[in-house]
Amino acid sequence: MAYSKIKTSVNDGIGVVTLNDTATLNAAGLDLMAELQDAFEALKGDETVRCVVLTGEGRGFCSGANLSGRGGPGAEAPDPEGPDAGAALETIYNPFVTSLREYPIPIVTAVNGVAAGVGCSLALMGDIIVAAESAYFLQAFRRIGLVPDGGSTYLLPRLIGKARAMEMALLGDKIPAKTALEWGLVNRCVPDDQLMATAMELAKALATGPKALGAIRKLVWQSLDEEWAEQLHAERVAQKHAGRTEDSREGILAFLQKRPAAFTGR
Repeated sequence: MAYSKIKTSVNDGIGVVTLNDTATLNAAGLDLMAELQDAFEALKGDETVRCVVLTGEGRGFCSGANLSGRGGPGAEAPDPEGPDAGAALETIYNPFVTSLREYPIPIVTAVNGVAAGVGCSLALMGDIIVAAESAYFLQAFRRIGLVPDGGSTYLLPRLIGKARAMEMALLGDKIPAKTALEWGLVNRCVPDDQLMATAMELAKALATGPKALGAIRKLVWQSLDEEWAEQLHAERVAQKHAGRTEDSREGILAFLQKRPAAFTGR
């Protein structure tokens, strides 16, 4: 499909998806979400792509759902009991963040400016999260009488603990990037002019890594819900498959020959 709300590119095994609706600070309306879903599906089907970077154009990463017109959370068919602000979550937003959790290759999010509402959730779906110093994270739902969505109530307590998750959700204060780093919400906080260079450097390390990186991200995401015994079994199964890849054979041979491994993603 032709994109009007996002931009995409592929270079050296790295797919870059850029939210590109700067007039709304990249608000996640239904039109943008449809393009985002299509782009990630297309990159998943491209065998040359071994890592994806998600970022925003302009002053914001994503300002949340578009409440000013088509594309807000209540943009579905009318409900006789009143507006259903969760309808689009069920049909659009939740399936997309779930698809990111289950994505077969690593995802880096490069957060520029505001990451608010569902935009915060999208930022936190990165396996590696890099934030510019001017970036901030905001659970603004209390201001409009709604609840956090897009997986935020799942992710935040697991990333930063109950107390800080409650603070973000109940008070709705801006969390600056430096604070987010201190809290463990992000992996890196860098000067604004170094954001994409840092994100691409990390993406390159992932894109030149072994096929097992996809299994690693899957195991870590899975561990958020799994019991000890089940997780040990999942590791055992994943190890069997990883050990049969070309990259595993290359990695062991390179180790024995005392040279850097040349992984191909197979």
